[in-house]
Amino acid sequence: MRRFLAKALVLVAGVGLIVSCTSGSSNNTSSSTNFSGTTIRVVTFTGPQIAEPLQRRAPDFEKLTGAKVQVITVPFADLYQKLLTDFATKTNSYDATVFDPQWMGDYVPPGYLEDLTDRVQKDSSLQWNDIAPFFRDFSATFKGKVYTVPLDGDFQMVYYRKDLLQKDGLQPPATWDDYISIAKHFQGKDLNGDGKNDYGSCLAMKRSAQSYWAWISIAAAYLQSKGTKQGAFFNTDNMQPLTNNPGAAAALDVYKQLSKIGPPDQLNNDVGDSRGLFVTGRCALSLDWGDIGTLAIDPTQSKVQDKVGAVILPGSKRVLDRSTNQLADCNATLCPNAVNGVNHAPFAAFGGWSGAINKASSAKVKDAAFAFLSYMSAPKQSGEDVTIGKTGFNPYRTSQFTNLDNWTKAGMSTQAANDYLGAIKSSLQSPNMVLDLRIPQSAFYEQTALDQALAQFLAGEISLNQTMTQITNQWNSKTDEIGRQGQLDAYKSSLSITK
Repeated sequence: MRRFLAKALVLVAGVGLIVSCTSGSSNNTSSSTNFSGTTIRVVTFTGPQIAEPLQRRAPDFEKLTGAKVQVITVPFADLYQKLLTDFATKTNSYDATVFDPQWMGDYVPPGYLEDLTDRVQKDSSLQWNDIAPFFRDFSATFKGKVYTVPLDGDFQMVYYRKDLLQKDGLQPPATWDDYISIAKHFQGKDLNGDGKNDYGSCLAMKRSAQSYWAWISIAAAYLQSKGTKQGAFFNTDNMQPLTNNPGAAAALDVYKQLSKIGPPDQLNNDVGDSRGLFVTGRCALSLDWGDIGTLAIDPTQSKVQDKVGAVILPGSKRVLDRSTNQLADCNATLCPNAVNGVNHAPFAAFGGWSGAINKASSAKVKDAAFAFLSYMSAPKQSGEDVTIGKTGFNPYRTSQFTNLDNWTKAGMSTQAANDYLGAIKSSLQSPNMVLDLRIPQSAFYEQTALDQALAQFLAGEISLNQTMTQITNQWNSKTDEIGRQGQLDAYKSSLSITK
């Protein structure tokens, strides 16, 4: 995410426009075509996040166009393989999917997804140029062609209880050491006035709960310091993993410490658990996508309305010097983008849920599926959905950053909106932004190998050094199995390295 100051226009203007609407193109609005008798089978993960807005808006789309939308859900841990198997066996159970754009590296080259380049250029109702350039570049595009329609914008950031920190004279965390210090300060104190001991930090650390992204959010500050093209996962010369070095070790140490500062059952907490604890006032800090910002204003569950601040991911004053393979203090050469001596590496974890179309579906169904995705992403619908916590959709359009009306209508104060948007804006504007892994079988590298090793590490089954060795060996084995040069080319391409 899981942002709407006038100043946010700068981030879009600064990055530049990539896809412009074709002059004189027709208006393929979702309400201008009759799809009566057509059924669109859309698969996504078991929600309520992401599936909820699709299910809620499907009847309205049917009234407009006649097309019936059938939303099919599967657990997130199964979604990647479910899609890959269905495509590869030509079962074609689904006409469209709302999925992780990281997986395009496995779905696009074999020809499973429809090329949407012409469609997005000709559809004025989609307002393609209103989608922030990062999400058009990363979430929607593969090797210069558009294959998805963004429905969500994802960056990980840190949330904190503004009232608690102000009361105790503490500043929001600038480094991960700061985060640990603040978490320890509040651990065991009653933070919501219910007479129970609460927690300094709440994180989702359950295996298969996307918790590996939290570790990458920590590790990024130590591993990437010279800009996005440096990469945080592999050495761009030889595709050697950056998972067995003092930077990775420092991140594992932070991760282990944080596993012990929080709820006693934190290792079993899923994303919904940590969010629920935070918005009910039981946590001083949390690491998450944009979802907490909107959940915190939901009067049906939040106890922290107007008490929440958000900041760019904490950083580190020491980073990995790849020439020596040692941690070194930040300086102008090692950390050219440091702020007050701190290297921040905001992580675009996941990249934002996006909609794609099965190339094998019939022409009419593909037209209807695109119309539905366009309808979901259009400013009117998406501008409302990104302000609703249960949707799991976070801001990704320029208009969602510049127009505060929907946010104030949803119950967010101007100050809360400024804090929330400011953290995301800082991430989007950072020249040291970390792009999530988008190479063939990225799901194995992160969801299988990394997730398993981190779970074993937190459970005390393997040591820190064994963890780094296990991740590195499994990543190298998979790279060699697929083809090291091909994986290196794919990795460099994802970072826009052309030489």
